[in-house]
Amino acid sequence: MESETSRKSRMTNLLQTVKRESGKSFNQIAEETGLTNVYVAQLLRRQAQLKPETAPKLRAALPELPDELIHEMMRPPMRSYDPNLIQEPTVYRLNEAVMHFGESIKEIINEEFGDGIMSAIDFYCSVDKVKGVDGKDRVVITFDGKYLPYSEQKSEHMVSRLQQQ
Repeated sequence: MESETSRKSRMTNLLQTVKRESGKSFNQIAEETGLTNVYVAQLLRRQAQLKPETAPKLRAALPELPDELIHEMMRPPMRSYDPNLIQEPTVYRLNEAVMHFGESIKEIINEEFGDGIMSAIDFYCSVDKVKGVDGKDRVVITFDGKYLPYSEQKSEHMVSRLQQQ
């Protein structure tokens, strides 16, 4: 029996092959489906679930996607990553940037919103290319996450305790 990790790896390889053979970029597929470029990449890496209403748009953008892969993409994915991924230079630098700026970003979130965090579930992400003031290419990564305030944990609001009474 095939493990979930092996299945995901096999499906991801097939999805990446379909994308590569289409000759389309993530941006092109995103434009055709109405999704962000990062979400398209997440779908094709089995890190996000393809919704039924989006499936026809993805099929139109990538007509060579077989039914088996479309159906697999509609299943909840095993969201995971290879711990060795941190060794890849782009991923390492992204991690480094978040670690370097993270405390300041946290302070600004708290100052602007209060005590809480940015959701990584109700979350949008995109990567864009712009020209800097010096005319050189620059990478713009946008994290657009819902603000989630921390709750004061009052026992009278704890449903599990109320049900015991």
